[in-house]
Amino acid sequence: MTATRGFGIDIGGSGIKGALVDLEKGALIGDRLRIDTPRPATPESIAEVVAKVVRHFDWDGPVGITLPAVIKKGVAHTAANIDPKWIGTDADALFADVLGRPVDDIAMLNDADAAGMAEIRFGDPLARHGVTTLLTFGTGIGSALFQDGKLVPNTEFGHVEVDGHDAEKKAAASVKDNEGLSYPHWAKRVSRYLTVLENLIWPDLFIVGGGVSKKSEKWVPLLDIRTTVAVASLQNNAGIVGAAAAAVEGIEH
Repeated sequence: MTATRGFGIDIGGSGIKGALVDLEKGALIGDRLRIDTPRPATPESIAEVVAKVVRHFDWDGPVGITLPAVIKKGVAHTAANIDPKWIGTDADALFADVLGRPVDDIAMLNDADAAGMAEIRFGDPLARHGVTTLLTFGTGIGSALFQDGKLVPNTEFGHVEVDGHDAEKKAAASVKDNEGLSYPHWAKRVSRYLTVLENLIWPDLFIVGGGVSKKSEKWVPLLDIRTTVAVASLQNNAGIVGAAAAAVEGIEH
């Protein structure tokens, strides 16, 4: 019997969010819990918060967890906007230990990959055909690449060099806030970034997500690129939904 409920936790540079998920609808069940990401965002400090989130929901099934990092076989190989101590950490084992679960009950994924998987499954059907790239604009820029709905895991397109700079240092949503940029000014930077990216991979569709997607009407119409742009239908909950689905189905990269 296929599970209809799951549990996902999305770890970001500014917040850690968790919720129960309806896996038939691709929607949260009730409210999510968000706790600020601790500083420093070390493996131990984040694990404590994750345990608190799981206890809050009294959840005892498999847990899907995202990290803003390259994840291979449960091990973090990079650390974007979290403490460098994550590099080389066996995240599977860490969270299994703190949650008192078998390792098989933990599914670790890159945060943008999880969000992309949720959008492919529950979002615009157009995303399932051709080359689709999901980009999450938040503290940094996360990316997920799909060919006919199949994920190519652990792309790091947020770190593509644009005009001599790491792309996310100029075009992440956090930069807009930190530099006090207007939406039109920031949209020009995003357009420049997307133009570089579309000339590298020639996607058929960009899906834009992250917290700033909630105000998509203020910037998406201003983008000046040739590729079709869709707004993430699950907005900033996509990572939670994708993580929950991955945990139930035993998907890990």
